[in-house]
Amino acid sequence: MDDLAIGVLTLQGGFDKHMEALKKLGVNPVKVREARELDAIDGLIIPGGESTTIIRLLKNFGIYDRLREKIENGLPVFGTCAGMILLSKGIDSHPGQETLDLMDFRVSRNDYGRQIDSFDATLKIEGLGDEPVPAVFIRAPRITEIGSSLEVLSLYDGSPVLVRQGTMLAASFHPELTEDLRVHNLFLSMIVQ
Repeated sequence: MDDLAIGVLTLQGGFDKHMEALKKLGVNPVKVREARELDAIDGLIIPGGESTTIIRLLKNFGIYDRLREKIENGLPVFGTCAGMILLSKGIDSHPGQETLDLMDFRVSRNDYGRQIDSFDATLKIEGLGDEPVPAVFIRAPRITEIGSSLEVLSLYDGSPVLVRQGTMLAASFHPELTEDLRVHNLFLSMIVQ
C-alpha cells in the first residue's frame, strides 16, 4: 500500500491523527490544501473540526467545486465527524449551512452532546469481524434520515454512525483517536479492491 497517496484535507480540524494512522498502515499521507492537489491522490479523508469553517475555507481556497467534481467522478472519500456533516445532503439542526451534498443522508450537528458530553464506545462494524471497534464521539453528528442508496455499517444507540455509499464512507465518530486501525483499513480496502 506504500504506492497509495491518500490525501487528508488540512484546512482546519483534527487532521494530524489521520495522517499518523495512515503512516502506521504503510500509506503515504498527502496534505491537501489546494484544488490542484486533488489530482495527485487516490483517496481523501475529510477530518473532524468545525464544519462551517471547513466549508467556508473550501470556498475561499477554490477547492469546493473541484472536490465535489472529483468525488462525483469516483474519488474515494472518508469523512469523520465534521467530514460526515460535509458529505451529507443537509443539516436538520442548521438548515442554512451548506454541505457538499454528496451522500444520501441528513444529520443533526452536535446531537450526541456538547464537548463536555464526549464519550467512548465500542461498535460492532459490519465486515470488521466479531471484535468490537473502539470509537470516540466528540460533539458528534447524528444521522436523522437515510436514503435507500446508503449502506449502514454500524449503529450506536439505534442510530447509524458508520455509513457507506459507493466510494464514500462517513463516520459520526473519530476512529483516528484510537489505536485501532480497522476503520481506516476499511476505507483503504474501498480503494484497492
